[in-house]
Amino acid sequence: MLEHYIPILIFIVIGLGLGCVLFLLGYVLGPNRPDSEKNSPYECGFEAFEDARMKFDVRYYLIAILFIIFDLEIAFFFPWAVVIREIGMTGFWAMMIFLGVLTIGFVYEWRKGALEWE
Repeated sequence: MLEHYIPILIFIVIGLGLGCVLFLLGYVLGPNRPDSEKNSPYECGFEAFEDARMKFDVRYYLIAILFIIFDLEIAFFFPWAVVIREIGMTGFWAMMIFLGVLTIGFVYEWRKGALEWE
């Protein structure tokens, strides 16, 4: 029974080993030229000009959430497209309902002005 898992274990060991070797090669052979710009603290593209606990605009998070939603939508398209012939019209209409709900949400956000950046 355990002999079936030996190829997986070998794959994991080779992957971890290769990752460690490449990381160490990059660390040893890579250029190390720090300057004030590289060593300055930054967060999300904003200059560090206030306290670290400053409030971000809610629209920043809204755009991030919308990106995740539509990125997941695209991720659902690939397996659906692969099996569309097997799942038939039921699967087709399930995906259309899914897309409809996402479209309604997108139109709602658009109408509320959440995508407008001042």
